[in-house]
Amino acid sequence: MALFNEKSPLEYDAIVIGTGISGGWAAKELCEKGLKTLVLERGRNVTHIADYKTAAMDPWDLENGGRLAEEELEKDYPKQRRTGYTTRPEWVHNFVKDSEHPYEEEEGTRFDWIRGYQVGGRSLVWGRQSYRWSEMDFEANAKDGVAIDWPIRYKDVASWYDYVESFVGISGMNEGLKQLPDGKFLAPMDFTCVETDLRKQMKSKWKHRMLTIGRTAHITSEPEKFGKRGECQHRNRCMRGCPYGAYFSSNSSTLPAAEATGNMTLRPDAIATEIVYDEKTQRATGVRIIDSKTKETFEFKAKIIFCNASTVGSTSILMQSKSKRFPNGLGNDSGELGHNMMDHHFQVGASADVDGYEDKYYKGRRPNGFYIPRFRNLPGHKDSKKDFIRGYGYQGGASRENWQRGVAEMGYGQKFKDDLFKPGPWRIGMNGFGEILPYHDNKMELTDQKDDWGLPLVKFYTTLRDNEMKMREDMKDAAVEIFEAAGYKNVKPFERSYGIGLGIHEMGTARMGKDPKTSVLNKWNQIHTVKNVFVTDGSCMTSAACQNPSLTYMALTARAANFAVEELKKGNL
Repeated sequence: MALFNEKSPLEYDAIVIGTGISGGWAAKELCEKGLKTLVLERGRNVTHIADYKTAAMDPWDLENGGRLAEEELEKDYPKQRRTGYTTRPEWVHNFVKDSEHPYEEEEGTRFDWIRGYQVGGRSLVWGRQSYRWSEMDFEANAKDGVAIDWPIRYKDVASWYDYVESFVGISGMNEGLKQLPDGKFLAPMDFTCVETDLRKQMKSKWKHRMLTIGRTAHITSEPEKFGKRGECQHRNRCMRGCPYGAYFSSNSSTLPAAEATGNMTLRPDAIATEIVYDEKTQRATGVRIIDSKTKETFEFKAKIIFCNASTVGSTSILMQSKSKRFPNGLGNDSGELGHNMMDHHFQVGASADVDGYEDKYYKGRRPNGFYIPRFRNLPGHKDSKKDFIRGYGYQGGASRENWQRGVAEMGYGQKFKDDLFKPGPWRIGMNGFGEILPYHDNKMELTDQKDDWGLPLVKFYTTLRDNEMKMREDMKDAAVEIFEAAGYKNVKPFERSYGIGLGIHEMGTARMGKDPKTSVLNKWNQIHTVKNVFVTDGSCMTSAACQNPSLTYMALTARAANFAVEELKKGNL
């Protein structure tokens, strides 16, 4: 990568803040369209392949048997440890320490702010599930009378979904569903035999319920289309960094594409503190940063700015960007900046045992599962209606138990050991992912307390409401119903602890809309009143749908970058 140095210029055509899913796409698109672009990342530099230190490690290679000491967890990760996975030693270095990056929650509430401060951001550790939104999702607010209407519809984004899917490499199956539009897919990953059974049974028993393989950002075929990236090896060590480049990340894909143009300068360890506004031109002139290591301050200038620091990060930067014109944060005439925080609620579903198929197994560790698309409250289908609005999908999988089933057993001897070498019984489980509505008072704000760089801490005020609680009951009940109808045994519902943010799909705090009085951004992801600033990460979202949102962030970013460059050429920015 062309890293920033003392000889690098201070002025560029464009600045991109953030290198995650959307920031990588902004960098790629702007550089490929000829703009000299400075890409800012608050965290450390991560070099693709070379810096994936644990990618080839086995459990016995990890210090302390793959566990952090209780003292370390309590000191450095009191909130992160609640997630159940971000503190695992094989990838804990890709997540922040609470002790170094604290935040606050309203008393009695919980918000899990999961962050990856490094080049690539959370694109190195994301779940890679990649689903299009449908016309139903973009119309939902208007039809339900909730919050405000989206300023765009599916037709505005459809061709951009095509565009990003073709570059990312997404495996999956086209199913012809209105609520889950088809896409440009590579060969799907295989079902296990039990998943194939459940797919057939659901198809025979229900009109609106069906099971498909997860649509995931892994190259499974046609690797010649993807340059230096290779095919998925089914190791399921994705969150450590993929040295094969099989899964999509900024480091393996968009940033190298930007680098190849010769137009990108990457500046790690650069904490963006403010977007600088000129009241005379009514435009932003650049970005101020603090070097995270030296704490020196710098200012870079640019004609256009893309803010892609993730939902909370981007919103914080906008809130910190105060002026006489914008005393409450850049572009915040509506007062909506920081409000309408959404996520996807989950940690509720069911599991079951499956008899039979003892002569069947599978190859490798598939980094994917099955997906059951939304089947509740579908337009035009009265039999799908429930006593809540919107809906949910399920993500799950079926597999055979391994030797770990014997850990709690009082067995010993040769027979016990021989039995553990054989695959155990089949188990199946699924977890619902439900839509959270955009409630105005689910919000974040900046406090008077400061971090180590003198920047205000964030405080969250977020809870689930009646609509989500009713949905959660149905998510549990329907999961049980599906497994029982399939004839599976020991069907058990579950509901575990959940806090907003745990879905890592936080969004909505700088929403798009038609009216500057009720929204921050217009239909092109421009700040209504600062035309050369674009925000295309999760903060731009007007509603949440129930599908994973990253693919939509990518499509909106590519669309906005194309518009920005056209407007720049016309002299409108």
